[in-house]
Amino acid sequence: MDSNSKVYVAGNTGLVGSAIVRMLHRKGYTNILSTPSSHFDLRRQDDVGRFFQINEPEYVYLAAAKVGGIGANRDYPAHFIYDNLMIQSNIINASRKFGVKKLLFLGSSCIYPKMCEQPIKEEYLMTGPLEPTNDAYAIAKIAGIKMCQAYRKQYGFNAISLMPTNLYGPNDNFDRETSHVLPALISKFSDAKESGDFVTCWGDGSAMREFLHVDDLAEACFTCMKDYNSPEPINVGTGEDVTIKQLAETIAKTVGYDDIINWDTSKPNGTPRKVLNVDKIKSLGWEPSISLEDGIQSTYEWYKDMV
Repeated sequence: MDSNSKVYVAGNTGLVGSAIVRMLHRKGYTNILSTPSSHFDLRRQDDVGRFFQINEPEYVYLAAAKVGGIGANRDYPAHFIYDNLMIQSNIINASRKFGVKKLLFLGSSCIYPKMCEQPIKEEYLMTGPLEPTNDAYAIAKIAGIKMCQAYRKQYGFNAISLMPTNLYGPNDNFDRETSHVLPALISKFSDAKESGDFVTCWGDGSAMREFLHVDDLAEACFTCMKDYNSPEPINVGTGEDVTIKQLAETIAKTVGYDDIINWDTSKPNGTPRKVLNVDKIKSLGWEPSISLEDGIQSTYEWYKDMV
């Protein structure tokens, strides 16, 4: 993949896709393709095929997906499984059909069993039951991994799969009803600071999570597009985790909220702990460079500029 290659970033306006586009621009890539949502519905096979036939991409970053937090996954499982199955199936199939040289599929660490041994190694996939609150999304992502492997086996198609941990950064979704925990907390604490209200968080704060800034993920994607060609998925994360309580306190300090934090224990905690083993990605020379504190600060600054 050189600076003149046609590179298609599916999902270019989302959290991950926009970070990949920023990264490619920084590295001097000038031929970056995207699908205008007003003209192409990635859930429709004909639309995706038409886009590939017209634009003839050589490399594909498949970052398009329907994503959300615990509440959204619990309330709209049909949307999550249908939309993600359709999007990824159409793009993977069209990539093979129209001669794409390499495709990078982005999954999620939620593909791993709920009660998984920690830190989570890639080989733990499908060794136990999934977390029920997001199993529809997880099953769609597992299907994407298996589709990449099947297309490699049957057609010799070079498709790889990356499994990132919890992501955050610019262009995240800050809607409290549908967002993930970190952006939801930034929104909550920011609003509470202005209104003087107390903040209430879901669960008891004991669940442990790992967080990766999306710009670090984009660099990992570039590394893997260059240097990783295995059919097996590869984890991307920091290898370090914090409790949700620690996360909330860090965000409160960053925002300047110094009031009470209430915990609603009638709400689910989700998986008790989830931290990835990242030995494989680090063996390629990639390391995360943005600390959680610095990442939260920069994300909060971006959020303030947008509201």
